[in-house]
This record gives sequence, C-alpha cells and structure tokens, in this order.
Amino acid sequence: MSKTPVTVIKGDGIGPDIVNAALRVLDRLDTGFEYEEVIVGQAALDAGESEVMPESALKSIERTGLVLKGPVTTPSGKGYRSVNVAMRKHFDLYANVRPTLSMPGTQSRYKNLDIITVRENTGGMYSGQGQKVSEDGNRAEALSVITRSECERIIRFAFDMARARGRRKVTLAHKANIMKSTSGLFLEVGRQISEEYDDIEHDEVIVDACAMKLVMHPERFDVIVTTNLFGDILSDLCAGLIGGLGLAPGANIGETCAMFEAVHGSAPDIAGKGIANPTSVILAAALMLEHVDQPENANRLRRAVRSVVAEHDRVTPDLGGNATTERFTDAVIERLG
Repeated sequence: MSKTPVTVIKGDGIGPDIVNAALRVLDRLDTGFEYEEVIVGQAALDAGESEVMPESALKSIERTGLVLKGPVTTPSGKGYRSVNVAMRKHFDLYANVRPTLSMPGTQSRYKNLDIITVRENTGGMYSGQGQKVSEDGNRAEALSVITRSECERIIRFAFDMARARGRRKVTLAHKANIMKSTSGLFLEVGRQISEEYDDIEHDEVIVDACAMKLVMHPERFDVIVTTNLFGDILSDLCAGLIGGLGLAPGANIGETCAMFEAVHGSAPDIAGKGIANPTSVILAAALMLEHVDQPENANRLRRAVRSVVAEHDRVTPDLGGNATTERFTDAVIERLG
C-alpha cells in the first residue's frame, strides 16, 4: 500500500494534545498516511522563524495537498495577518464545509440535527481588502468584494455536494435586501444555478431570519450555502445547537489542496493540562478520510467517537466527565477493534 503524505500542523495551546490524539486514532485505522509536521503562527515565531507562515510549511502543503490542523494562534500586534485566512487565500481553499451532527450523550438543545454549512472562504469581508483607519482614529473602513466566479463555484460546490450525499435541500442565506450589490450578486447567481439541479429543493432566506429560524426550527435546514462573514457566524451558531465547537469539525477545500481542522480556538486556559476534548479534530480526520476515498474508515471513526460520548465512557470535563485527552482517545481506539 503506497503512503499518502499529510502535512500536520499541531498548532499551539491545546493543539498538540488533540492533534496527537487524532494521529493515534488514524494510526490504529491503518490509513497509510505518512506525516510531515510543520509549524506556523505563534509557534513558528517562538521557534525562531521570521514569518508566521514559513516557507518550509508552504512547501510541505504544496507537496502533499492534504493538511490536518489543530488550533493556531495568530500573534498579537500589527503586521500579523490571520494564519487561517492567509492559508485559505494562498491555497485558494474556497469552500469551507462545516457539518453539524447531533451526538447522543451531549448537553445540547436538539437531538436529531444534521446540517451542513458551506461557506465561501476567500472573498467578502474577510478578504482583507481596503482596510484602513484614519490618522485621527475616528474613521475605519474595509472593502467587501465578491465576484460572479466566486459565487458560482461555491454555490455549485454546495449543490454538487448535496447531490453526492443524497441531501434534500440547499438554502441560500443572504442579505440582498440591504446589501444589494454583493449579496444581491450572490442571490442572483444562486437562483440561476439552482435551476440546473431540479432534483434538489432550493430556498432562500435573509441571514438574520436564518439565524432566528436555526434557533427555533433547525430541523428545517439541510445544506446552507452563504458568503464568508455570514458563513462564519452561522456555522458557529449551528455548532452551538449540538453542544459547542468542541464537537464540530471543519474542512477547507480547493482544487489542489484540502485542509481539515478543529474549528475551536487554542484554549490557553487549559493548555498543558491534558484534559482537552479531541473530538473536533478527530472528526476532522474523518472528513479527511472521506476526501481520500476511505469512507469505511471515516465511518468507523465516527461510530467510535459517538459510542464513547453516548456511553459517557472516559469523556473529558467539557462533556461532564473527568478523563484526560489520552484516556478519551484510548476509549475511541478500543472501539475501533
């Protein structure tokens, strides 16, 4: 079996603990992965690098096209751009995919949710264009730019994914009633593309109404596709419906590269204590397995995690237990057989 190279970014804070947990699980599955570890962000600066995205890290990602990533802290102060944003732009990881799936045994408001948020990942308000503050500090501005091609590829990605996964409906979340240029273009393109997918139901909802409906009747949603800023907010809202960011994985997909990550922060308050919940990055590893055509391994991994949480067997403090990250991982590995 030929080895599949994977660039591993353990990150900082709780990142190394939870990524090491995911690697242990992957190794038990005999996935054939071969790991190349690189450092970025604050960890890179602490190691003496002059950039938050060292050339060695970029070269590894270009070579492997596959990344498993823990939470990364962007250094404070001017001149340091978000590492996540920089990676998405550099490798054109235009589609951010955030599955939200209820997990038995968690303290969540809803028990049977299965929603996927698809977010345009490179343009809009997070593109970093036109940001400036006046010399007197009394005026700040930023530029939001989206293009027809960006809209087309993210909306088509959402419909194609829905079709491939047997989903029933795609909802376009927008603010075209106010943001008539940018959101208006997104909605116009969405309506055009939806006509090509007569096997999939399509609806539209203004983003603030979408947030309200997700809280009141989330079961009415299936796949949501939206622009960068709205997608960031709605995907976190969806995670909150099932128990929080610690249970939610994320994927960033481009034409030649894909990055799979824990979507929560580095949690410096519990860093080094060995009690972090590794579920988010383990489930991100399951998304990576699907991406490289190992669906059975992905399903085995998800079943193992769900069993541990449902049976409350060696779960971490955030899930109401007192186990360490290592003991939680042991429980997952035992269920893999």
